[in-house]
Amino acid sequence: MLAIDIVSALFCAVLAALATRYFVGMPEIALRTLLPASLVAVAVGAVAADLLTGVHKQIFRFTTLRVSFNLLIATLINAFISLLALYVINVTLLHLTFSLKVILFYCGSYVVLTYLIALALRGVMVFLARRLLVSTDGPISRKRIMVYGVKGNSPGVSSLIEGSTTYRMMGFVTDDPKVAGHEINGHRIYHVAGRNDLYLLKRSKSLDGILFTDRRDFLGEGERVVQDCESVHLETYLLPAVSEASSDTIALESVRKIRIEDLLFRDTIHQDKGAVHRLYEGKVVMVTGAAGSIGSEIARQIASYGVRRLILLEMAESPLHEIRLELEHDYPDLDLVPMIGDVRNREKVEIVFDRYRPDIVLHAAAYKHVPLMEEHPCESVLANLSGTRNIADMCVKYGAERMVMISTDKAVNPTNVMGACKRACEMYIQSLGKAIQEGRVEGKTIFITTRFGNVLGSNGSVIGLFRRQIASGGPVTVTHKDIVRFFMSIPEACSLVLQASTMAERPQIFVFDMGEAHKIDDLARRMIRLSGFEPDKDIQIVYSGLRPGEKLYEEVLATTENTEPTTVDKIRIANIRSNDYDNVSAQVAKIIDTARDFQTEEAVRELKVLIPEFVSNNSPFQKIDEELHRSK
Repeated sequence: MLAIDIVSALFCAVLAALATRYFVGMPEIALRTLLPASLVAVAVGAVAADLLTGVHKQIFRFTTLRVSFNLLIATLINAFISLLALYVINVTLLHLTFSLKVILFYCGSYVVLTYLIALALRGVMVFLARRLLVSTDGPISRKRIMVYGVKGNSPGVSSLIEGSTTYRMMGFVTDDPKVAGHEINGHRIYHVAGRNDLYLLKRSKSLDGILFTDRRDFLGEGERVVQDCESVHLETYLLPAVSEASSDTIALESVRKIRIEDLLFRDTIHQDKGAVHRLYEGKVVMVTGAAGSIGSEIARQIASYGVRRLILLEMAESPLHEIRLELEHDYPDLDLVPMIGDVRNREKVEIVFDRYRPDIVLHAAAYKHVPLMEEHPCESVLANLSGTRNIADMCVKYGAERMVMISTDKAVNPTNVMGACKRACEMYIQSLGKAIQEGRVEGKTIFITTRFGNVLGSNGSVIGLFRRQIASGGPVTVTHKDIVRFFMSIPEACSLVLQASTMAERPQIFVFDMGEAHKIDDLARRMIRLSGFEPDKDIQIVYSGLRPGEKLYEEVLATTENTEPTTVDKIRIANIRSNDYDNVSAQVAKIIDTARDFQTEEAVRELKVLIPEFVSNNSPFQKIDEELHRSK
């Protein structure tokens, strides 16, 4: 392309000289003398401009409108260097004299001709590349798609699609009737008011799918479009990120089908990173359960805040090894201490605290699967309740500033052992923190509890189960047609945990806004449609019945609690009834002792004594509720 640019510049120089000769007037002898000198100067200018701007490196099939601007810059640089060189040649060798009118006309003609001819040449090259190269080195049949929206980067993406070997640009769709009928880059904008409009577009344009260029486009009205696409069997695609810093070709290659997680995620949280950075910078921080879904993401986020040392306490060897390698690669200067240990082992926990003296502890270690814990209540008590007590006691003994415990919405009016154990953990650390505040227990630790619901992508998530079942041809198993759950992404949940850890000055429980609840049955059906199948036709949905301890719905706050707002919209403070530390501690010790002796029913009974609102559901432990009710 560099050679073509030089030839076209030489040609433009000759045309500019001839135009000046015949339109403005230039002596014949001056023209003959000027032409050779201008050719030399223009050749130098063209080479210099191309090398400085890199316009000769453009891959034609991926050319966008930005190239025209780059070409203008290159033309101006070319003209400046060429005319400067020509001036030097004239002053030192030719000694010709020209009027101001001749000089201005020649310079203007050269700039305009150079730009227009270079632009025309590139247009021809782009046409040839897209018509010839795409048809020979790519698949014969390209996906016929439309881009959703006409704001942001949507128009720019259409230029990328033109050079794609996978997709064919068919136009834009929008829910704004004001812009319908107009064109962008030669592509018509179509108004879509509902599924009928989409169906007609699909038929008339032989459309294969709709491309969203930004996840925010389908948070709200865009999500309705996705549902309408599902109903008329149009595929939906997402371009995760297109930015000025990203490569256009890489961005286009990152197009993928929309997944159910994309539709359940919400707008990005605007975290007060300054407050988090001030709290964690220079501190020794320990994360328990550090290789789990939540613990590992907390560790990733904390590593970026300039902590003095990060301790990863985890009982699972291989996952701990993996998160260690990841953090050592991403943060080579981080003082990282991976520790294999079990929070149930009080002696091991004390060794870690005594050696490293953490300032802040984020306690994410827990058993979380409701049906398994309903089958193994003693293990739930030992891992969740005893483990939390061990961590909390060592925080007080070794002077930790803060302990943040990850709780769950299942701790509110619990109907299962796992939720009851988490509620018992909340009661223990909150009452301990209150006793410290009142001076009845010596210490300085502030105890913070964070409650939230299900996280997408965590180990054992229903999304992963549904995806595997769909891949194997079904059936997809849903426990109950009316069961609903709240969902939050792992990064969002962990971001809120860190934000909440900066806000407490006393023992508090923070409740996260989980957004709207989602019916699991609807979620399963949408996942099936997003995979290109029809529910109950291609893939069956089977209702297996509620599992032991499972609720139809989860609560974020108990009915006896209310909340106070905080400075962060998605975080509220739960006002809960206070508990006496001595009474709670004695009852917790009793529960743990019975669990150590594997007295299953007695351990569950003592949990119900501590937590009167713990009423089992669809569980063999319902008989204990009946016994306790009769005893009253």
